[in-house]
Amino acid sequence: MSKRYSIGEVGQLLGVKPYVIRYWEDEIPFIAPKKSKSGRRIYTDREVQLLLRLKHLLYEKRYTVDGARETIWKEAGPSQADLKARITAVRSDLLSAWEKLKDKEEK
Repeated sequence: MSKRYSIGEVGQLLGVKPYVIRYWEDEIPFIAPKKSKSGRRIYTDREVQLLLRLKHLLYEKRYTVDGARETIWKEAGPSQADLKARITAVRSDLLSAWEKLKDKEEK
């Protein structure tokens, strides 16, 4: 079982304020912590590793947020891109099926 981290713990680990981490979450789609029942963010080891990589790209390599996002996206490999494409296709199919059901109900 992997360790879970609060936003405060992650902030201390990275040496940044929690608002910076929340901003990065908005900018980098791979960083999406689950929330506890009380609404607090819970980060996994994987998300902490992504945040460490992001901080390295931004602070040490001097990437822009867009450049860092693109680099992380490329590093994730084609499997992530394929996954996104499949999710988009499934979503489209579900919306189409929902529209058909809705049309049947109206008739």
